[in-house]
Amino acid sequence: MELPLLGDTLIVLVSQLIFFIGGWVFFVKQLFRNYEIRHVFVQLIFSLTLALSLTMFELIIFEIIGFLDSSSRYFHWRLGLTLLLIMVIAVIPYLIAYSCISNVRIVPAKWVQPLTTLICLCYLYGFWRIGDPFPLLSVSRGIFTIEQAVSRIGVVGVTVMAILSGFGAVNYPYTSMSYFIRPVSQSDVVNLERRLLQTMDMILVKKKRIALDRRRNKPNQKQSIWGMISSVTQRPAGAENIGQLRLEISALEELSRQLFLEAHSMKNMQERERWAATLQGKYFNVLGHFFSLYCLWKIFICTINIIFDRVGKKDPVTRGIEIAVHWCGFEMDMAFWSQHVSFLLVGCIVVTSIRGLLLTLTKFFYKISSSKSSNIIVLVLAQIMGMYFCSSVLLMRMNMPAEYRVIITEVLGGLHFNFYHRWFDVIFLVSALATIVVLYLLHKPPNVDTSM
Repeated sequence: MELPLLGDTLIVLVSQLIFFIGGWVFFVKQLFRNYEIRHVFVQLIFSLTLALSLTMFELIIFEIIGFLDSSSRYFHWRLGLTLLLIMVIAVIPYLIAYSCISNVRIVPAKWVQPLTTLICLCYLYGFWRIGDPFPLLSVSRGIFTIEQAVSRIGVVGVTVMAILSGFGAVNYPYTSMSYFIRPVSQSDVVNLERRLLQTMDMILVKKKRIALDRRRNKPNQKQSIWGMISSVTQRPAGAENIGQLRLEISALEELSRQLFLEAHSMKNMQERERWAATLQGKYFNVLGHFFSLYCLWKIFICTINIIFDRVGKKDPVTRGIEIAVHWCGFEMDMAFWSQHVSFLLVGCIVVTSIRGLLLTLTKFFYKISSSKSSNIIVLVLAQIMGMYFCSSVLLMRMNMPAEYRVIITEVLGGLHFNFYHRWFDVIFLVSALATIVVLYLLHKPPNVDTSM
């Protein structure tokens, strides 16, 4: 028994080392390529969280193909999940709190550690109380258990997954389909840029008039007191109406902002038109039509699931094979094809989930990071990443045949898996509909008032 466990442990450790190196390279080449790495410990935490997260997906694939001993897989499931939970619940929140407090200059150095501990205790209390409104496990099953931790992380992680999935299901067809590209001619762009330049010239002329008026009517230092009072109460002949000019400048500046945004939008549409004419653009246009149908189907299914409180009992692979055998009359080995198709399906889900999350984290990091806050943001992204992948295991269980779900059910215990699927449907539906409304408002061209 010890020899298989030792050999299987060596295999898992080697794969974790490869995942760790991949996370380290991604951190240096993607996230921090424009920043100086000031804290190597932050890089270590990010790479370790990614390695532990990918290990769970690796163990799912090992379960499907029957690689490693079953007891070894169970051991590494428990060990890897425990380490990931420690990182997400205790280590990373503590580092985030410590980094935030230490960057506050008014906080003395001797108070950083106590305040960090206090904030972490408040966080742990809030983390425990987050399960009160939801049908999670009771205290009778223990407090410091994997089941209790995963049940609460699952609420936050499934929420993040559903929001990202709802946004992506709507935004991807919108950005890749040529149907949503508004045709823009070069003459429209030239005319709009000409109107923008004319507006800027009008603003410049009016500001120049104000400056000349101030210079012309500047009070003389040798002027008497009575002359100074009269210059304030009475406007000299030929002087400009400064108040009226400022109102006109304010209106013109608002018009110039609207014209600039419209010109920028037209430029983007022209770039999308040129991209859509390429081979890559045509390929993504076809994918966009496919995902638009998927989005409509997913919204419909989520609505049905919410209204009728319905949760799928069979995974897509088993259902598809049963349809092929019983309805289409094909003769096939269900066990053989179930294993191989499940392997391909889970592999595709794993690859797309990892790629999608890392791309989203990279875009998010570039938008909000700075040289001072970059390390804190990386820790927050590591926290989100750990919760996301941990919750992916909960939802991926439904996409696996019953014989391959046993290991996940044994590790996670008596979790209410159906609750997380219903919760995902609710948040996905809200996110998708909200994204549709926002994109509809953004797609409408702004009404530019050119009456000035």
